Amino acid sequence: MARKLIAVSALFGMLLALAGCGYNPGTRALSGGAIGAGTGAVIGAATGGSPAVGALVGGAVGALGGALTNPNLINLGSP
Repeated sequence: MARKLIAVSALFGMLLALAGCGYNPGTRALSGGAIGAGTGAVIGAATGGSPAVGALVGGAVGALGGALTNPNLINLGSP
């Protein structure tokens, strides 16, 4: 159980960090959903769960996170 909690926490942390990809809510939702689906599938398979369920949950959370974030809140500085 603790292993799954750590995996889910890591997933949410990664999704939050990557949810700012893109400039408008649509592109951030799309990129967040894709990243979340891939990460969820990997975590689902690694923890002995279903990769399909992990992909669905990760994709939904990533898309929601991407759509709700503001690109101006994440400032990585100048390159």
